[in-house]
Amino acid sequence: MPNMDDRSSTAATPDRVTAASRLVAVGCDAALIALAIAWELVWARTGQGTLVFKAVPLIIALPGLLKHRMYTYRWLSLAIWLYVAEGLVRMTDRAPSNWCAWAELALSLALFTACATQVRWRHSVARRLPQAEDARAGAGIEH
Repeated sequence: MPNMDDRSSTAATPDRVTAASRLVAVGCDAALIALAIAWELVWARTGQGTLVFKAVPLIIALPGLLKHRMYTYRWLSLAIWLYVAEGLVRMTDRAPSNWCAWAELALSLALFTACATQVRWRHSVARRLPQAEDARAGAGIEH
């Protein structure tokens, strides 16, 4: 029976790709939060600033990214396309709104790349790890 402590210690220590993609994801998420708030409240106000609520999903995702939760990386990699779409649509605005749109597009694509890298890399690492021996795994198969 494999030692469970050995397997958990190697899984708890992130490798270089995991650590780098996590750092990029957290950095891009924090930058997108700051950009969304500054864009709607300071640089290019539209109306009464109610569009600042677009930062809420990014704020909700930040603790999950910091805690290294796979589920957060998965749903954020899908939700980030809303920010890509907004950046593409608002690129045709006047300055400084179009500059913010370009920045949002670049940060969103970088965040998607980091999330996708994180998910794919962690799945490939999990496939290479030896499976824990479970007495119930073969139950019902032996004759």
